[in-house]
Amino acid sequence: MREVYAARRAKLMEGMKAPSIAVIYSGTAPMRSADEEYEFSVDRNFYYYTGIDRQHMILVLKKLKEGTMAEELYIEPFDEVMAKWVGARMRENEAREISGIEKICYLEAFDGNFNSLIESSRSSKKLTVALDLWKYKVTQAPTQAHLLAARIKEQYPAVEIRDIYADFVGQRIKKEDIEIEKMMVAQHTTQKAIEELMRYVKPGMNECEMEGAFDFALRKQGVREHAFPSIVAGGVRATTLHYKENNQEVKDGELVLIDLGSANEHYCADISRTFPVNGKFTARQKEIYDLVLSAQDLIIEKAAPGMTLRELNQMVIDHYAARLDELGLAKDGKTVADYYYHGVSHQLGLDTHDISCSDYEILEPGMVITVEPGFYIEEEEIGIRIENDILITEGKAVDLSQGILKTTEDIEAWMSKRD
Repeated sequence: MREVYAARRAKLMEGMKAPSIAVIYSGTAPMRSADEEYEFSVDRNFYYYTGIDRQHMILVLKKLKEGTMAEELYIEPFDEVMAKWVGARMRENEAREISGIEKICYLEAFDGNFNSLIESSRSSKKLTVALDLWKYKVTQAPTQAHLLAARIKEQYPAVEIRDIYADFVGQRIKKEDIEIEKMMVAQHTTQKAIEELMRYVKPGMNECEMEGAFDFALRKQGVREHAFPSIVAGGVRATTLHYKENNQEVKDGELVLIDLGSANEHYCADISRTFPVNGKFTARQKEIYDLVLSAQDLIIEKAAPGMTLRELNQMVIDHYAARLDELGLAKDGKTVADYYYHGVSHQLGLDTHDISCSDYEILEPGMVITVEPGFYIEEEEIGIRIENDILITEGKAVDLSQGILKTTEDIEAWMSKRD
């Protein structure tokens, strides 16, 4: 894999204009309370270019002259005492072996080296520092990249700052074969855990216990990493898209909607299934379920290069609109928007909602997207979502989740085998 990471870094630097440098942080786990930290989750861009899953690291890529490129990795020095308490920090040779980066430095040298780099690169061309300045919410705490950008503006006003986020998107949005292989592992472990969950559930069970059954089924496969916090929503709670509590009893006759997935080396599976807790769909539940399933089948069949996610979503809306009156739902001025209020797809990869931007709205071969139509009738306490993950190719899309139970017949047959 070190050759893969090296090739990714080289491609990123090829797109940089000299003189410029890129600084990418691995991230730091914030403190929670007292001496406890929140669980660390590596910056996915740092991981994409290094393969290293450790905090307190900095990747520096330099292109000071056209045709010349250099790279450095800053790490914490080894600490014998801390190794006894929390485990050993990564040593230089290990960082070099994983990433393929030859020049390994210690973090304490970063500020001095950064200053020297800026001082030595003064020329007629303005130096550019490229940073990932992505921010999802205005209230979001500043990242290390934001803090460095602020320091550059204050201490080095002649230096230009560039947001490198779109460069990351350009590489990550189309998956390499090795990435698809990792995603398929996540599909298979998720499939097995869903099958065990469906065999385990019964009326009167708490959503929390169902979530635990899924988690245990993953752990038995040696999997600890989830793509995102699981959603387990019974009855009317399934009409809330991002229901989080997972703490209510699911009663006989109700449907339960699960939206969950494992991850393999941070590559995600994102799967939704809806099934009757007693193992048998009512006629009405089946009618609505088959509507959603037919919408999903339509999108998987039609998704192709040159299309946009907006166009795919409009197909779902049109498909539902044609059936609304027949289902007895076109009354009191209601439209599809009252029963379906989210998009059908998003990018998938190292992040569940993988990075994207307006430059990459059109589907291209190598992209992996979700297909997740839903239909939610709050007054009938029915919430249904069916989600598969597909790979866009030059021809027909490949359904990466095709082995996971999803027809009413297959679900009922599988659940009939419960003890």
